[in-house]
Amino acid sequence: MTSPFSWIKADETAKEALVRILTERPLVQLPAPLHRLPLRVGNVVEIVGPSPSAKTLILIQAAINCILPKEWKGVQYGGLDRSVYFIDLECRFDVYSIAQALERRIIRANGSRSKRNEDGYDKELFAACMGRFLYTRCYNSFEFLATLKTLHFQLRKEKEKQTSAVYMLMIDSIGAFYWMDRALPSSSSGSNNRKSISLQTVAETIVHEIQRLVLMHPMIVLATKSATFGDKQSTNELIRYSGKRSNEKVSDSRFPQNLPYRDYMPSAWQSFVSHRILFRASDSESRHQKRSTFFTEWLLPSLKFSDKFIVTDDGLIEIL
Repeated sequence: MTSPFSWIKADETAKEALVRILTERPLVQLPAPLHRLPLRVGNVVEIVGPSPSAKTLILIQAAINCILPKEWKGVQYGGLDRSVYFIDLECRFDVYSIAQALERRIIRANGSRSKRNEDGYDKELFAACMGRFLYTRCYNSFEFLATLKTLHFQLRKEKEKQTSAVYMLMIDSIGAFYWMDRALPSSSSGSNNRKSISLQTVAETIVHEIQRLVLMHPMIVLATKSATFGDKQSTNELIRYSGKRSNEKVSDSRFPQNLPYRDYMPSAWQSFVSHRILFRASDSESRHQKRSTFFTEWLLPSLKFSDKFIVTDDGLIEIL
């Protein structure tokens, strides 16, 4: 029989807690346009935009900045040498995409040295970096919650195996199960001590679990989210529009780029987010017509300036 005092058993000693709290935390190096604001551990950054708008690409670039070392065999990479935990809720992420981006980053940093390597990049460095990229996918909110609830023990094991702890928690995309959760029956399991299962309670539990994780494992949270614009009627039209194939060009005056942003996530999540940046497709003529062009708007905190960039094989490139 379990001891009645087993529930007070600590997850870590006081010494371990002090080491965790007092350890110097490296500067968060995020790619443009997230570089505009000083972000720190504990911040929850929401990257909002229509699909596609390079939201996942920003996660890839931020992950590479994190998993690369600062220096390797005399070559400066400017990374954090820390791990990333990537939770794929859309189940569409291709791990090969980050592998390709990492290879290109290593080759660019090596420059002329890569010419002496027939593969063009350092395989040992590549393997070490990819070992710090932890990936999982969830098919519904209950799998997502199960992942969050067990993540503390998994992160502790990873820290024991590696010298670097997880520094970024990435969620792509946080609103993936919105309509599935909204359709949940608002009924409890029969016990008076349990909350009814609903969109709001699921969101509250997710926020609670992430808060607990960030407290035990200091991290910065990056979460992407599909955007909706305008009022309820225009939002319904936008949902039907977004269901079209991504390569199908639609020019319709009902979807102007200046429609107001409309948040659809439950209040528990909205109040949890500390920073929010909105991505919109540019509707102006550009000299980069063969490239997708986007501009950004900081909603939280509200900033008066915006960045404009194009999407290339090497990532996001800021343009004037």
